[in-house]
Amino acid sequence: MTSWVGRTAAEIATAVREKRATPREVVAEHLARIELLDARVGAFRQLRAAAALAEADEVAARADLAELPLAGVPVAVKDNLAVRGESTRLGSAATPDTPAADDHVTVARLRAAGAVVVGLTNVPELGVFGTTEGVHGTARNPWDTTRTAGGSSGGSAAAVAAGLVPLALGNDGMGSLRIPAANCGLIGIKPGSGVVPAGIGHGDWFGLAENGPLATTVEDARLMFSVLAATDAVSARKPANRKIAVSVRSPLVGVTISRPYVTATREAAQLLAGAGHRVRRADPPYPLWLGTTALAHWTAGTALEAEGLDRRRLTRRTRVHAALGRRFIGSVREGTRREQLRTRMEPFFAEHDVLLTPALARRGPAAAAWHERGWLRNLLANTNYSPLTPPWNLTGWPAMAVPFGTLPSGAPCAVQLVGRPGSETDLLELAGQLEELRPWRRTAPLA
Repeated sequence: MTSWVGRTAAEIATAVREKRATPREVVAEHLARIELLDARVGAFRQLRAAAALAEADEVAARADLAELPLAGVPVAVKDNLAVRGESTRLGSAATPDTPAADDHVTVARLRAAGAVVVGLTNVPELGVFGTTEGVHGTARNPWDTTRTAGGSSGGSAAAVAAGLVPLALGNDGMGSLRIPAANCGLIGIKPGSGVVPAGIGHGDWFGLAENGPLATTVEDARLMFSVLAATDAVSARKPANRKIAVSVRSPLVGVTISRPYVTATREAAQLLAGAGHRVRRADPPYPLWLGTTALAHWTAGTALEAEGLDRRRLTRRTRVHAALGRRFIGSVREGTRREQLRTRMEPFFAEHDVLLTPALARRGPAAAAWHERGWLRNLLANTNYSPLTPPWNLTGWPAMAVPFGTLPSGAPCAVQLVGRPGSETDLLELAGQLEELRPWRRTAPLA
């Protein structure tokens, strides 16, 4: 009997379309793996076992089964996006346990493409931090369960890296998709502004937040991205030769990049140069005010998310974050600094097609009760390990994490690719080359 756990989304969908597998058997196998392993991983806040099996049968009965790009593919959804019939808790005790009347548009697109939602994944409270823990559980990196999966799409990344589902939906407001993708050895794409419908919380963190896929292969990431963006990005093109800038400089003064991430970036650059790309060392013109601007947007977005919630039921770190952010709402809403950053970066991206950087500065922090620790301790932990993701939320340009190499612990290392607006497909092409030249292990060896 063929096992569908551990197979790619593309393989599963092809088998279901050709009736070599049924959606029910595919979903049932993944539900069994979740029951077996998720107590160790902490990926899911809510599992939809009975509902998922019923929906799998509905997919099997569809007249258009043979045309569905994600036919029968089990997916997980981050618990800040509405899934019809389920509550959306945002990792908090302060949110209502009220079932959603409708799917978020991205969830609806996945279902229309034949995917089956098996559950909602853990997030830090209100999706604020780069580690995932709280009243609903702790998401751990399946490659090293002593470490966080990252955040805020930590549960989604953990689910894919553990082989609990082949695909998961996450989102990224300051790195919230790329950070856990980098920790867990996955492809994670933050699309540029307006490419995939956002609709995340109250105002998409002033337009910083984007929805995107988490996958184990570039093919699967491309497939899910094409469904989310309602575009034809499925077919891989022959990569054109690109002008690639390589930078291992931290955008934030005082934050350094650790040796494994520097080494991974330089080795990735060498491979791309050997593949015919024009690669050169060049640092983006990061402004000195980048750190304070990122902090203002990060906290102001949290302030909006916390509006209307019982603050007594929020954790202390969230209350402090939101209180600070209320001071910045007016200036952040004006968007002056974001426009200045884009203007500053445009000449650099006119000269270079793509920027290659480390995805993180160092490995993820310990999987611990960070939600019970003070705000400043959380701030420092987040900033010191993920300074390289926020600039591209502020510009609104596409960026993605790509697995590359391993850390001394044996967990995955990763690099980041950044492009100008509209270059998502170009980034996927380069990621595909890296995958071909330096393949990575797709899922963690849990058993």
